[in-house]
Amino acid sequence: MKTPRPTRQVATERHHRLDRRQFLRGLGVCLALPALESLLPRRLLADTVPAIPGMPGLGATTATGAPLRMAFLSFPNGAIPAKWWPTGEGRDFALNDTMKALAKVKDRLQIIGGLSDHSADAGPDGGGDHARSGGTFLTAVRCKKTLGADFHAGISVDQVAAQRVGHLTPFPSLQISCDTVQNAGACDTGYVCTYQHNLSWSSPTTPLSPETNPRLLFERLFGAGGTAAERRQSLAIRQTQQSSVLDFVTSETRSLGRQLSARDHQKFDEFLTSVREIEQRIQRAEAAKGQHPDPGMDTPAGVPASFTEYVRLNLDMMYLAFLTDNTRVASFIFKGDGNNSDFTEIGVNEGHHFCTHHRNDPALIAKTCVIDKFYADQFAYFLEKMEAAKDGDGQSLLHNSMIMYGGGIADGNRHTHVDLPIILAGAGGGTLTPGRYLKGGDDVPIANLYLSMLDRMGVPHVDRFGDSTGRLTGI
Repeated sequence: MKTPRPTRQVATERHHRLDRRQFLRGLGVCLALPALESLLPRRLLADTVPAIPGMPGLGATTATGAPLRMAFLSFPNGAIPAKWWPTGEGRDFALNDTMKALAKVKDRLQIIGGLSDHSADAGPDGGGDHARSGGTFLTAVRCKKTLGADFHAGISVDQVAAQRVGHLTPFPSLQISCDTVQNAGACDTGYVCTYQHNLSWSSPTTPLSPETNPRLLFERLFGAGGTAAERRQSLAIRQTQQSSVLDFVTSETRSLGRQLSARDHQKFDEFLTSVREIEQRIQRAEAAKGQHPDPGMDTPAGVPASFTEYVRLNLDMMYLAFLTDNTRVASFIFKGDGNNSDFTEIGVNEGHHFCTHHRNDPALIAKTCVIDKFYADQFAYFLEKMEAAKDGDGQSLLHNSMIMYGGGIADGNRHTHVDLPIILAGAGGGTLTPGRYLKGGDDVPIANLYLSMLDRMGVPHVDRFGDSTGRLTGI
């Protein structure tokens, strides 16, 4: 795989980008804004990335010049196939029980069958499917079986994209998780925990640990200064004064408001409301942790007691990061593969991993389906927000995105890695054809899909990725 060398053009692009981007600035605060037509040129950022042969005008941007976004959302332990896969085929398909919550965005989905991840197969390494599926899901490279610090996988697809387009945004990429992060110790049959807790790898030996604390993620996106000291100062002042991050940019918001059209004014107000609402939810979680300490819970302040609220809080911040063009690349872990947390808040007292090894017990299958549906419900929540928000070119954020949802295990009962549960949402700025159930073929490497996604992100000279055998066509 070839990676482009940095050029002087990169510095020029960064300079122009900062001229075009609009910020509200206050004490220790740099709050990026969503795309507002009142502040944008007619063609959005179209000069930042060269076009791809055969896809004029594309790259880190769509044909209209709007940002093109890429995200990967991973859920653990596979799914019950009989309740996952749709009936029908092509455009004539019906969502099965697990994905009923996605009905409102059905025409924005491509459900792709037949994809495999053989890098996660047992082979001579024996047990450890959960570690392998976590370590290979976005890398498509077999990970080294080790319990030490000599872990080794491959660069992940999101980081290949980030190396190409990351200079266009304040954050080259975001990594978010609703699980703990362990980068040492044994988690699965001779494999170090690193593989199950990190989706993103910037090199074969460098996992990018995801942020798990909503407060720290919020400060990074909306309340931070340029340095760690500024971030601490900003948060300390706000906590002492019981104030909002928005209180530090009051004069700037008033000034900017006078420059906006009526439609942009509404959009701007909705954005500020969303930021404040997220901030209040984090504050409530922090207050609850202080008032009702639970010795059985090893979670930091800022993590809600409700897992549903925890997931949605982090999804909301990923959505706002895309809306404000803070990043164009993200990965999101609901729970690391092999996770055995219970789901008492949705009526499942047993651990998830335990339920997936159901041995055809109808009761355990039913409980696994409840959890499968829970994850699909959260995905639907995120997609509906992306679909409702308008980008600078008038299209929805979801239209101008490629959002992959799935996992590296297909049938959790048997630890299979063939016919993975994969959904590709969004239109890729008009280069994808959603609203279909595609039976992608027999045993096609998921890395083929990644190559096709990298093409659309404007990543040049990638002829092979992981165990790819070519590009996934027809999407």
